[in-house]
Amino acid sequence: MNFEINKDLAPLTTFGIPARVSLYKEYDSVDMLTKISRTPEFSDNEVLHIGGGSNLLFVNDFKGLVLHSAIKGVKFYRKDEETVYAIAGAGENWDGFVARCVENGFGGIENLSGIPGEVGASAVQNIGAYGVEAKDAIHHVECFDTLTRKTVVFTNGECGFAYRDSRFKHEWKGRYYVIRVSFRLRPSEEARSLEYGPLARLRETLGHSPSIGDVRHEVLRIRDSKLPAPAVTGNAGSFFKNPIVSRYYFEEEILSRHPDVPFYPAGEKRVKLAAGWLIEHAGLKGAESGGAYIYPRQCLVIANRGDATAADVTSLADRVIDTVNREFGVRLEPEVNYIDSTVKVTVLGSGTSKGVPEIACGCRVCRSADTRDKRLRASVMVRTQGMDILIDASPDLRAQALANDIGKIDAILVTHSHYDHVGGFDDLRPFCANGPLPIYVRKDVDTDLRKRLDYCFRDHLYPGVPAFDMRVIDNSPFFINGLKIIPIEVMHGKLPIFGYRIGDFAYITDAKTIAEEELEKLRGLDTLIINALRHKEHFAHLNIREAIALVENIKPKRAYFTHFNHEAGLHDELAASLPDDIFPCYDGMTIEIK
Repeated sequence: MNFEINKDLAPLTTFGIPARVSLYKEYDSVDMLTKISRTPEFSDNEVLHIGGGSNLLFVNDFKGLVLHSAIKGVKFYRKDEETVYAIAGAGENWDGFVARCVENGFGGIENLSGIPGEVGASAVQNIGAYGVEAKDAIHHVECFDTLTRKTVVFTNGECGFAYRDSRFKHEWKGRYYVIRVSFRLRPSEEARSLEYGPLARLRETLGHSPSIGDVRHEVLRIRDSKLPAPAVTGNAGSFFKNPIVSRYYFEEEILSRHPDVPFYPAGEKRVKLAAGWLIEHAGLKGAESGGAYIYPRQCLVIANRGDATAADVTSLADRVIDTVNREFGVRLEPEVNYIDSTVKVTVLGSGTSKGVPEIACGCRVCRSADTRDKRLRASVMVRTQGMDILIDASPDLRAQALANDIGKIDAILVTHSHYDHVGGFDDLRPFCANGPLPIYVRKDVDTDLRKRLDYCFRDHLYPGVPAFDMRVIDNSPFFINGLKIIPIEVMHGKLPIFGYRIGDFAYITDAKTIAEEELEKLRGLDTLIINALRHKEHFAHLNIREAIALVENIKPKRAYFTHFNHEAGLHDELAASLPDDIFPCYDGMTIEIK
């Protein structure tokens, strides 16, 4: 089977920004996809499945395999007087599919006219516009399971649809590829979803009850007047999600200072804000960064003048997030998926269970004025593929979050349940505001945390307690939104705990010994962070000499030591004593793995 090599991805995305992929393959049948899944190109590489590229930003070249569906075909089945099923291949152009439905007099998705992309992405993204979401019409989704190499069918309820969201974007990402989508439509020309702003006036404007064709025409007119056509001006449509905040914060902090802010109810005690309005009123209309700019007619869009780089877009997006957060106290979240294999690690804490300085200790390390000798309890934040993943929630989490301006956490990996690694769980409350926070834990850790934090798991919860989505893992690879995570089982004395490998980076803390089969998972690393408690022996922790020997065995390109106590010595003296390419961590240190 032939794969395209070093292919330019710019024509495959609506942003049109140059990036290359090592391997590329398009398939037009399930049989062909099955054959691809059996090749070494599939099994030996990171695999990314794309649709029309309307929601992607390749931040750098993709070192792996990109697959694209060219499965076409549309069929209509009349069930009864009230229902028609429209089944479309994932590779069908979305707007072309909507047009065919409208032309045949089948209503239900006409409000979604003009959205770029393909049918498969409609289910993955749960696209929405003008008061309608794809989930309102989706009946079922047919998928290819990459693990079993069989087709499966998910009902609407099984897909976990939410605002701009579905299970395909999270735990199912990378495993299930959408093959076809079935929509339940109405065999009627009568338009029904007319509550959204401009459409609410359509009846008055036309002088008669609007048809689904009238709605499609009006939606396309509105979109053309506000949004740039991707074929002319590169963009990914709405770059940011409309944020949802608590009604209390909205009324007390936002509405009191900005009485004209538009808002919409979003469930009990929640309010949805218009991200475009926030961006414009933060003074960012028309803002630029290199070849990227805020589209003046719709500030929710970041557009490409023709020569924008991915760095231009991400720089402008970061500026928007920071500025809106300062002005309104609201942190915007990108709707666009960053495809970025770079791993950026921030060391939040590099100390052991008592931290450094230790309370009531007057040794020279604890009295040091060097900020690198001030060590909070061990933890790191990993940023990759547009996600922020915290490894361990130490008792110092609140101070660490404030010092490092942590505004969001997408998931937490827990190494073990000792207090210096989980003592900050109650401080996670702000990160649970929009729903339960995914927590990945061993079975024994899950059991322990449910006992310690019983107030978070009761049937009747006290208002404001943190909400957790506990996901029990074993010593097997798993995925977070398509990102592969490899657990590394190490022995903390006699206690088995987990370290984690993410791409070419691995983080291990509290290890004393590592079995040979687990060491194999660490071969070929770029960067390793591992514990090195002190110079003297310890029954449950690697000392510095043992950690050096372990690094020399694993042979990463570079290694960093963490989880020090004050007996490890001053930072400068420790750094000078270590071999080349081994460095001591310090709080606030950032490491980038490309």
